Amino acid sequence: MAAVYHICGHERLTFPCLGGTDKGEGQMHKVFTIETQGPGLYEITREVEGFVAASRAEEALLTLFVRHTSASLAIQENADPDVRTDLAAFFHRLVPPSDDPAMGYIRHTSEGPDDMPAHIKAALLPVSLTIPIISGRMMLGTWQGIYLFEHRSSRHRREIVAVAR
Repeated sequence: MAAVYHICGHERLTFPCLGGTDKGEGQMHKVFTIETQGPGLYEITREVEGFVAASRAEEALLTLFVRHTSASLAIQENADPDVRTDLAAFFHRLVPPSDDPAMGYIRHTSEGPDDMPAHIKAALLPVSLTIPIISGRMMLGTWQGIYLFEHRSSRHRREIVAVAR
């Protein structure tokens, strides 16, 4: 199954949702694969809502976990795209590329100037989220969305594991 959305000013992106197992007893898991186009926040709320609906969980906890050391997860406002732009700009200023003079202390540079800063950002931000499910719906606020926060400059294929239990 794949859905296409316009996200964070990037071209239309396809997010294939792979895997998924009903474990019975109200437990289910799925691995979402997200193709990123570079740094930024990629909303995955609709894909996760589809998973929650398929899980048939009435009351549960949803755990999301990104399986990478240079990306993170966030719950953020999904109404104004400027919020995502500002967040990405803030973290770029907070942790610039390793070829920036302010980052001269960085030793891990073999994978490019964006790699170690991406690890730092992922260490500062969550790599897992827990969201309550009540009456079969995630209890997100009105303007809250779920995002993969890509910290690397080039395209990547990211995996997010979802478990409803």
